[in-house]
Amino acid sequence: MTAPPAALLNKNKKNFIGMPAPLGYVAGVGRGATGFTTRSDIGPARDANDVSDDRHAPPNKRKKKDDDDDEDLNDANYDEFNGYGGSLCNKDPYDKDDEEADAIYDEIDKRMDEKRREYRETRLKAELENYRQERPKIQQMFTDLKRELAGVSENDWSSIPEVGDARNRKQRNPRAERFTPLPDSVLSHNLGGENVTTIDPGSGLASMMPGTNTPGMLTPSGDLDLRKIGQARNTLMGMRLNQVSDAVGGQTVVDPKGYLTDLQSMIPQYGGDINDVKKARLLLKSVRETNPNHPPAWIASARLEEVTGKIQSARNLVMKGCEMCPKSEDVWLEAARLQPPDMARAVIAQAVQTLPLSPRLWIKAADLELELKAKKRVYRKALEQIPNSELLWKLAVELEEEEDAKILLSRAVECCPTSVDLWLALARLEVYENARKVLNKARENNPKDRQIWITAAKLEEANGNDTLVGKIIERAISTLQANMVDINRDFWIKDGMEAEHAGAVLTCQSIIKNIVGYGVEDEDRKHAWMEDADSCASQGAYECARAIYSHALSVYPKKKSVWLAAAHFERSHGSRESLESLLQQAVTHCPQEETLWLMGAKSKWLAGDVPAARSILALAFKANPNSEEIWLAAVKLESENNEYERARRLLAKARSQAATAKVMMKSAHLEWALGNLEVASNLLDEGLKEVGDFAKLWMMKGQIMEQQGKLDNAWEVYRDAVKRCCSSIPLWRLLSVLEEKQGRLVTARATLEKSRVRNPMNDELWLLAIRLELRAGQREVSRALMARALQECPSSGILWAQAIFLEDPAQRKSRSVDALKRCQDDAHVVLTVAKMFWMEGKKNKAREWFNKTVKIDPDLGDAWAWYYKMEVLFGSKEQQNEVEKRCVAADPHHGEHWCTTAKDITNWRKKTPEILHLVADKLPIPVMSREVY
Repeated sequence: MTAPPAALLNKNKKNFIGMPAPLGYVAGVGRGATGFTTRSDIGPARDANDVSDDRHAPPNKRKKKDDDDDEDLNDANYDEFNGYGGSLCNKDPYDKDDEEADAIYDEIDKRMDEKRREYRETRLKAELENYRQERPKIQQMFTDLKRELAGVSENDWSSIPEVGDARNRKQRNPRAERFTPLPDSVLSHNLGGENVTTIDPGSGLASMMPGTNTPGMLTPSGDLDLRKIGQARNTLMGMRLNQVSDAVGGQTVVDPKGYLTDLQSMIPQYGGDINDVKKARLLLKSVRETNPNHPPAWIASARLEEVTGKIQSARNLVMKGCEMCPKSEDVWLEAARLQPPDMARAVIAQAVQTLPLSPRLWIKAADLELELKAKKRVYRKALEQIPNSELLWKLAVELEEEEDAKILLSRAVECCPTSVDLWLALARLEVYENARKVLNKARENNPKDRQIWITAAKLEEANGNDTLVGKIIERAISTLQANMVDINRDFWIKDGMEAEHAGAVLTCQSIIKNIVGYGVEDEDRKHAWMEDADSCASQGAYECARAIYSHALSVYPKKKSVWLAAAHFERSHGSRESLESLLQQAVTHCPQEETLWLMGAKSKWLAGDVPAARSILALAFKANPNSEEIWLAAVKLESENNEYERARRLLAKARSQAATAKVMMKSAHLEWALGNLEVASNLLDEGLKEVGDFAKLWMMKGQIMEQQGKLDNAWEVYRDAVKRCCSSIPLWRLLSVLEEKQGRLVTARATLEKSRVRNPMNDELWLLAIRLELRAGQREVSRALMARALQECPSSGILWAQAIFLEDPAQRKSRSVDALKRCQDDAHVVLTVAKMFWMEGKKNKAREWFNKTVKIDPDLGDAWAWYYKMEVLFGSKEQQNEVEKRCVAADPHHGEHWCTTAKDITNWRKKTPEILHLVADKLPIPVMSREVY
């Protein structure tokens, strides 16, 4: 059992009584008292050799022996598992084995510490960065404010108070005198005194100030002119500035423009954080010191200084890098770049002495030379050092004349026999015989290069040896295959296109012929060849495309699609003769293809050779005896050439052999156009008996009745027609228009309602109903119909175009925005917006939107007519001709106004320009009050 402590036995006696106070003890500090030290506590000043005072002597240290003898047997140092803390071997002697063991353990600890050092340092660095981000220094907190000081003006700087001015200002600085400026009236009343001036009377300034030559500043008849006083002050300032001029050269020492330019050049061009620059500078310095032979470190350091505007520091750094890394051409090139031209030449001269086998240094040396002779001299010295550099030979040859270049190239191919470009350049400069020898040598040294073979083929073609071109290309492919060279089809086709652009058409055709079928599967050949031909045509290589079509036709002579594709290509990019020659071959191989016969006949007809066109159609009749298209083409040919009797006989023969609906319609149309209405009606009746569901026959019959004035008969015809052809929208339109013409609006409404029931979701029928109500004056009814129509056909362009004009003028713009969102690429909506700009007087905007319309739908004739009408009214003659030319090229066939004019029987012989003029004349000028166009 342990004995209790003595302090517990005697409670009256404190355990610290009789013990000395601990060092630094201050009485009462626990309750907030503060201690102080007096001279008596410190004692008098003493020398270092004086005997110390016992009161202030340092506490005696216990000897090590005592420390070793004493053991800490306190309960706090006791552990149930390990016992008392401390070393068990403290009392044992410390011998050499213990020292060696401690050294081994120290080495192990050091090794373990090195393993964990990188992780510990990384973690410590991350913690330090997080700590600095959370608790930044005051200097870092005000970095952005310091950066903004660059924009502080001079006046702002001068108005900043000095440090400490606000404290005890009255005691430190006496009150300054205050001066109140007097008004000009006081000065003018008190100007009668003596004339005291410091201005030289002979300087010319005195005349600017009245009264300077007389007693007093005013003459009796004058007043004070403050403006002249300001002028005099400016003159004085000018005189002071002129005093700073150089008396020898006569040039002002302080040049304002140059001074500002110098100031601008002193501004650092780097706009980033200056702290980032400092960090980068320290990092690069560490890299240079760690590895001074690392060239990128010196280059990066120089470029950092260059970016921050310290160009001299950059030069010094990179020159130091040249000393540390003399074998690095990048450092030398960077040094030459940073130095002025004269110094750069010296640097490069030293560089080529250090690295004489570096082509880049020699090229830089040549670039730094200003004269051509000096450049040539540098390149020749370089070639003496590096005779096998292809790049140096090329650059040297470019500077020489033709004869000297030939000599250089002959030496170049000896030094660089594997350079194809040098061989080809030498072959181009030689005459024909020598060029052949050069190319033969080039093939011996480079048996795997295709460009030498292609150049040889071009050479033979240029000298008229056409028979050798194909043989050379064939031999080239076989030789390259024998040398295990991969034949890339795309590369060869590209070479063919380059040969065509160079004018070697025969070489191009030979390349295409020999390579187009290489590496293509049999089932994919046709599709691949058509794609290749389209690709060549899109890149302007028409001869390549023609060669591909020729090869495809030789493989597929019976394929109609290949003949048609080739014919369309010749029509677009070839001549009339080539098209006719191709079509003659086409109809020989595909006599049953009607389109080929018709294309051949049309080509002859457009060329003015009508007999040849007739002979082609006659041959077409023999090959296709009952072809409707050929019959109609023959009729059109005769009618266009005013051979109406021939056309009638052809139509009669056609009706007897092939009485189709189109043949009956063309027969009736010819008689109707020639004025034979009764014959036309009889033909229509005959046709309706055969084909009663052909809507155009019913329409023609009704229109002939209207032309004859038989409106009731026409109404009966239309009524019977809509029963037989209920899905024909033009028939419903003709019937409703006729009923409206007769004054039967209710019947017309019922007809249109019935048509919408038979043909739901049809925007044309809705538009007819809306316009019927507008013509009847029922504006609100038309708006209600428009709302229903847009619900049923929300993306209809013609409905949205009409909906815009149904709104009030102030609301049309917002309505047009909605229409464009719903129908962005609809030509009718874009056309309506163009007309709105026309109404507002914005002609350029209207012209831009008309252009958009005809690009979206070039077949819309109404757009061309509106566009042409605006140019007629406001454009120049050139603009009118341009629109007409584009319209003829587009050849439109649709549009409400266009079809009405083009299909009028009186205009059946008119061409596109005439119809354009007629439609444009009939169109109204757009105004805000109009609702239907």
